Amino acid sequence: MEKTKHFLQKLLLWILIAMFILFYPMLISIYVFLPLFIGIMGYILILGIERGKVSYIAVSLLYMLNMNINLSLPFFLASIATLFVYIFFYPHFIHFRRCKVCTPLLTVLMVDLVYLAFLLSYDFVFQTKNVVLDDILLYPLIVDLLVAVII
Repeated sequence: MEKTKHFLQKLLLWILIAMFILFYPMLISIYVFLPLFIGIMGYILILGIERGKVSYIAVSLLYMLNMNINLSLPFFLASIATLFVYIFFYPHFIHFRRCKVCTPLLTVLMVDLVYLAFLLSYDFVFQTKNVVLDDILLYPLIVDLLVAVII
């Protein structure tokens, strides 16, 4: 009985994760005030790489890919920004490993800022207009940081 209950809980969790991956980016394209969660998914990708968890890597990459498709953003730019943070910035966060909140906060902040910098440089190079810099961009960053504190 306990084994069946555990199996059903895991199945329900994976169904909820799959629904989030599939439908949340569609909702973002309709309701523009919903946060993108790029920083959180970047942090989950980094945790998956660091701990060797294929499920973390798959969930975060599928979410990022689906988000880029639904919002017509450059392909794989979020995952490239995350890997950039993982290679160049994340090793320097070793000093903050004892603080359980500092490492996720700094990682999410860096992923969001690097992704924004990559998007702005993409816009500059290709003379497009993906991002409009205004106060609305601060809202997803704050929500990402709050979710990082909760995790």
